[in-house]
Amino acid sequence: MNSIIEIKDLKKSFYVKDKKQKKIVEAVSGVSLTVNEGEIFGFLGPNGAGKTTTLRMLTTLLPIDEGTVKIAGLDVKKEAKKVRNIIGFVSQIGGGDVEATGIENLMLQGRLYGMSLEEAKKSAEDVLELFGLKEIQNRIVRTYSGGQKRRLEIALGMMHKPKVLFLDEPTTGLDPQNRANMWDYIRKLNSLGTTVFITTHYLDEADELANRIAIMDNGKIVALDTPKELKKQISGDVITIKTKNGENGINELKGSIQKESYVREVSIDNDKLQIYVNDGTKDLPKIFIFLEGKNIVLDTVHLREPSLDDVFLKKTGRKLREGEQSQ
Repeated sequence: MNSIIEIKDLKKSFYVKDKKQKKIVEAVSGVSLTVNEGEIFGFLGPNGAGKTTTLRMLTTLLPIDEGTVKIAGLDVKKEAKKVRNIIGFVSQIGGGDVEATGIENLMLQGRLYGMSLEEAKKSAEDVLELFGLKEIQNRIVRTYSGGQKRRLEIALGMMHKPKVLFLDEPTTGLDPQNRANMWDYIRKLNSLGTTVFITTHYLDEADELANRIAIMDNGKIVALDTPKELKKQISGDVITIKTKNGENGINELKGSIQKESYVREVSIDNDKLQIYVNDGTKDLPKIFIFLEGKNIVLDTVHLREPSLDDVFLKKTGRKLREGEQSQ
């Protein structure tokens, strides 16, 4: 399979004021990865992990401090103008003119990319059809719903038919139905041959959409593989328990239960204990017997297969949502 994005030892640092002193913070610390032509590639991590900084370097919007990036064989540092002609970028905040109509936004985008009037019209017709916007193309954009605005923003990024489309948190702020609809549009876009690079902090989004995922934390790639293979790293099942004893003694409980032969690993998630076992259906009764023997009263119990959040916990030592809260 041919690679369309090649990143090697990418770094970016910023000066940050801290108690009236300036210090250097390395936002991206030696990122290396490749993205294959025609895939949906997910960039997963908490807010502040370095995802958006990386994305802005890939899309020529931020200077690269160290390392190299090539997109379709073009060097992002040396051939930025050529790179911009073959990529599309949709930021978290979008870029449409809310006081213009949808079609006016699209026509302007096409003309800015050097299209003739006829070329812009044809491309606008194509993306309006693709994203289900034909019926509202003549409405002022500020009257659009959140989902309609987001679809228009992605349509703007597709006007010049880029080889690679970069989407930064494409479904942030959308309700569940609009999120699911957006996933369908992204799949449809990808089926037409566009390579899609998505940054997200939604676990279900990465799991549902991406062919492969890079998990980023503190400026570094801590895991890279397909969602299925990443979850295989956490073999077996996960049993989550909450006791009526409260948080008191949870560390003691963790220390004692992880000595049991059927327990592979134990972690604390707020006031709950996550117990990793080989076979949940066989090992759950053993946990009930263990708790009864310790006079611990069970409040809730949940048996499930490993998730991407378990992978993130294993690689970083914390849950993804905790990483979001700490940024």
